[in-house]
Amino acid sequence: MLNKRKKVFVAMSGGVDSSVAAALLKKQGHNVVGVFMKPWEPSNIQINCLWKEERESALLVAAKLDIPLLTWDFSKEYQKQVAEYMIREYGKGRTPNPDVMCNKFIKFGLFLDKALEFGADYIATGHYVRVKKKQKGVARLGVRRDRTPYFFSLYTAKDENKDQSYFLYTLTQEQLKHCLFPIGDYTKSEVRQLARKFGLPNWDKPDSQGICFVGELELRDYLKTVIKPREGLVLRKSDGKILGKHQGVWYYTIGQRHGFDLAVGKPHYIVAKDIEKNILYVDEEFQNKKQEIKMKDFNWINKGELPLNCKVKTRYRQKDLDCTIVKNGSAEVLIKIKQEKLAIAPGQAAVFYRGKEVLGGGIIS
Repeated sequence: MLNKRKKVFVAMSGGVDSSVAAALLKKQGHNVVGVFMKPWEPSNIQINCLWKEERESALLVAAKLDIPLLTWDFSKEYQKQVAEYMIREYGKGRTPNPDVMCNKFIKFGLFLDKALEFGADYIATGHYVRVKKKQKGVARLGVRRDRTPYFFSLYTAKDENKDQSYFLYTLTQEQLKHCLFPIGDYTKSEVRQLARKFGLPNWDKPDSQGICFVGELELRDYLKTVIKPREGLVLRKSDGKILGKHQGVWYYTIGQRHGFDLAVGKPHYIVAKDIEKNILYVDEEFQNKKQEIKMKDFNWINKGELPLNCKVKTRYRQKDLDCTIVKNGSAEVLIKIKQEKLAIAPGQAAVFYRGKEVLGGGIIS
């Protein structure tokens, strides 16, 4: 909680989480300005994006809270930094995470920068995550303690089921200095209760699902509109026997065990992909023989001394796994994971934790 009245720009999507974030800040006495960010819509297909309905919902909440609501159009930047990135990565056979890129380039990039230009002290979002301000070191003799520099740590949310820290590993100290996450100390049910208590018109609105520019389509169906299907073979990894066919390696990810036709009754896992030959390799069991993983585009929120024993997630909602970060070069980071049955796909984000603190993360290469 901020001790003095501050100007806070809140990213309001029309959903209950960001609405309660704005309501809590308004209740604390801050000068709150809501901002709705217009997303990108693909022109090649008809999808039910609903951004106009979401904006209307945000307007109703802003009216209830008696705060202004601005609309900022970041659709071109969203198309370039998020949508085209996702399509390009899938086309190369990797498994990207568009939510990470949206946070990095849009919400905590463009939105933060523009809010600061408009005189904001802080921005706030409805993410389920917590940030703590800590004093860095001990004040030297003769130096006033209030001049001692601080650093910021990112922590998982109170509601472990809703925690979104996995998607926020790209945040920097300079960004965290201006970020507020008002609902990080609440559970989802508590947030809904607060929304009803505040009289917000969207208190019982269902949570949004999936990628906004994909709409209600299945991801694979959307990818088929931008990456042309091409039939290929499904081979058993152990002996090379042909088990079936698929529609294109770019629609599948390592560890997947459905969505392709096999001539055998037992389910099989995708264990490898040959992008050039358009071949999927499968097996009845998934066992990751390669426990050393290289990463790129790594971001440290708070760096520890190497080698560093910690926990890692390579997928959202995945159980934390023991690992050791053994190398931190300018071009890549090397980690060792103590787990043999782990589906690891290039392009996925790997995020590192020490207890409930987020240390940083990067992209599996």
